[in-house]
Amino acid sequence: MNVIEFKATLKAKRPPLNIHPLLTALWYDAKGDWNKAHLITQEILTPEASRVHAYLHRKEGDMLNAEYWHRHAGTNLPEVTIEEEWELLVEKMLSVQTANDL
Repeated sequence: MNVIEFKATLKAKRPPLNIHPLLTALWYDAKGDWNKAHLITQEILTPEASRVHAYLHRKEGDMLNAEYWHRHAGTNLPEVTIEEEWELLVEKMLSVQTANDL
């Protein structure tokens, strides 16, 4: 799956089956369910989850929390729009999923 195909799944009522949980979180975020995305993300203790967690708090407008999660992820606040950040994260999580499938 690529970003375009992932975006196409947003027309459905439920996220695709058998995708990485962080992709599920990003799916819910794109559908307007920030709380569901946040619940999924905060249960995963990986740098990738911290990165998505940082994005969610940036989107929420809680920059202190976003910076906190970026430190956990070992990343910095991006200098892109929130929409571009979402796409970059989807792309990253799709690559993580593909790597885990090998």
